[in-house]
Amino acid sequence: MHRRSTAIIARGALFVLLWSILAGTDPASWVIGIPTVLLATYLSLSLSSPARRRPRLLALLRFLPYFLGQSLRGGLDVALRVLSPQLRIDPGFVDYRTQLTDPAARVLFLDTISLLPGTLGADIRRQWVRVHALDISSDVRPELVELERRIAALFAHEASP
Repeated sequence: MHRRSTAIIARGALFVLLWSILAGTDPASWVIGIPTVLLATYLSLSLSSPARRRPRLLALLRFLPYFLGQSLRGGLDVALRVLSPQLRIDPGFVDYRTQLTDPAARVLFLDTISLLPGTLGADIRRQWVRVHALDISSDVRPELVELERRIAALFAHEASP
């Protein structure tokens, strides 16, 4: 029972965070947000069993400021690129080999790549992640390595070299 309640709280907290990011700070948005979060939590638990390795609560609390900071940084980067007189883009794909072995950790890694400035997680096949970058002349690999390290810590296992 303890595992189930922890899964409900963790997934519910994640959906609350996502709703807050998407809907902003308007309290009226919670008229729709609360039923949406409850439904998403229920469906998430019904459609997929909780992962063998769950995010650790303290690690999740350490991850949230990074998540929010990267969200702001990524949005600002794209806005500055669009508003700049010289549109600084040279789009392309970068293939990155992740060392994460847990499927839930890999999916979270793919999804959060989009928070990094100028990147979008496009595909994942086994250990390979395809990343779309707005500017392939800038090396996105160090940021991918850092994100992977943080995801590994979140799931209580290290990415092997």
